[in-house]
Amino acid sequence: MATLKVPATVPSPSEDAEQLRKAFAGWGTNEALIISILGHRTAARRRAIRQAYHQTYNEDLLKSLDGEISGDFERAVLLWTLDPAERDAWLANEAVRKWRPGNRVLIEIACARSSRELFAVRQAYHARFKRSLEEDVAAHTTGDFRKLLVPLVSAYRYENAEVNLTLAKSEAKMLHEKISGKAYNHEDLIRILATRSKAQLVATFNYYNDEFGNSVNKDLKCDPKDEFLAALRAAIRCICFPERYFEKVIRSAINGLRTEENALTRVITTCAEVDLKEIAEVYQKRNSMPLEHAIKGDTTGDYEAMLLALLGQEA
Repeated sequence: MATLKVPATVPSPSEDAEQLRKAFAGWGTNEALIISILGHRTAARRRAIRQAYHQTYNEDLLKSLDGEISGDFERAVLLWTLDPAERDAWLANEAVRKWRPGNRVLIEIACARSSRELFAVRQAYHARFKRSLEEDVAAHTTGDFRKLLVPLVSAYRYENAEVNLTLAKSEAKMLHEKISGKAYNHEDLIRILATRSKAQLVATFNYYNDEFGNSVNKDLKCDPKDEFLAALRAAIRCICFPERYFEKVIRSAINGLRTEENALTRVITTCAEVDLKEIAEVYQKRNSMPLEHAIKGDTTGDYEAMLLALLGQEA
């Protein structure tokens, strides 16, 4: 469930656009006003505000925001203001350009989104960057990572809940055979992971656990330092347990030697209208602390206020 809180009576997009323009006027920017508007509007309403702003002032709202705010607060506001597919396309392009084996952004987008959402991301990517996402992933990754990531970002999984139990059993055995033989990059393993529906994969992984006594991810953890195995585990967690996966991203971002603001911002802005409530519940259970308290203890200022607004909390 979403954590975003929208007021009972929402001003028109034109009124919101006018208020945002006022927030930019004068000697200082009114950051609180920006948060009070954009931090409490749905994706459809934010899109309408951007359109109204452009029609009224002949300026792109994103460019106006870019000129008025900065730092982690700016990144959070800009990512949040984008349409979800446009946001994912932007994040995917950033991940491709800064690719390294430990970068999980492409896996998150490919595996935690629905088939329709991923298709919309590919369309938004092509419209914005004049190239296909698959093309850029293939051009900027190598070896086993390319072999895994290109099929994942190209996937269009069946969405319904039907499960073929016979297929689940046979593919669980196939996965066990490849993993036991350390053939982690085998085309059959990648094909199963990239093409089967999420419901089918859950059934396959459940049978694997019941039949062989370990979860797939536990068997893939034989070498914790192997980044390709870590990528496979991340893909499986994003597909089967996205709330647990994103809770871990947040926990790692907050509990490290220094806060990983980009990771924290990414999860909050991409999940606030989807499943951030469930992620926050997992976080509290895992860490014996409400997520909003952890964010208050680890962030400051307007950045903190924006993240809390998306969590449905007050600074």
